[in-house]
Amino acid sequence: MTRHTRILMSVIYWAFVVYLFVPLVLMVVMGFKDSKFIGFPIRAWTMEWYTGVFQDGQVLGVFAFSMAIALASTFLSLVIGTWVAAFLGPNNFRGKLIVFAVTCLPAVIPGIISAISLRIFARFLSIEPGMMAIILGHTVHNVPFVALVVMARLATLPKSQIEAAQDLGADSMVAFFRITLPYLKPALIGAGIFCMLLSFDDFVRAFFLGGYEPTLPVLIFAKLRSGMSPEINAISTIVLILTAVLGLWAERSMRRMNKGA
Repeated sequence: MTRHTRILMSVIYWAFVVYLFVPLVLMVVMGFKDSKFIGFPIRAWTMEWYTGVFQDGQVLGVFAFSMAIALASTFLSLVIGTWVAAFLGPNNFRGKLIVFAVTCLPAVIPGIISAISLRIFARFLSIEPGMMAIILGHTVHNVPFVALVVMARLATLPKSQIEAAQDLGADSMVAFFRITLPYLKPALIGAGIFCMLLSFDDFVRAFFLGGYEPTLPVLIFAKLRSGMSPEINAISTIVLILTAVLGLWAERSMRRMNKGA
């Protein structure tokens, strides 16, 4: 690689970094503005919007509601996705490619199409719009991501460990819980964090499947319709910090587990 090529690549990289982070920085800064309107100049700074978020019962209730949906859908996605990966990974059978394609289908269908079809399906199952319907929609959408991550991890599992456990008298179920599941722990943590963030951040499915109690993205959308205010920036900044902390914790945990494996 020539010197000019390296310079060009560096310029492109830093231009991308600026494009990615400047909007986030502006969002955080506007959350400290002592005014009800977004924009420059900023004549005074305040923490009023952040303290207001923690004192707003509606925002806290919606946050807890969104977190409960994220945790429930993540748990179901991990259980179903791990089962699908264990079924598809080591087994070779006719139609495996079709089953794999069907498993991945919810991840590639456009969100609006997925939301409409899930709303119809929930109505067919007599599930009223609300928490259960949203959990169903998020679980269906998240399962493919869990299955792909777990299948990738399963591909690196030494078969000798399973064979050794079976030689010692362990059946398939015992071998899975004693050997396979601990080996999958880093993948499950990574997939779980990813599913939680997908569920917590989802707007389209939550909007179509939700009832009278909104999730956090739907609440932010409702507030945006009455005008952009620093309160929305404060809520978004708090969510951004929590997401970053959660992601860093997951990354460090997986790295530590991979080193110990």
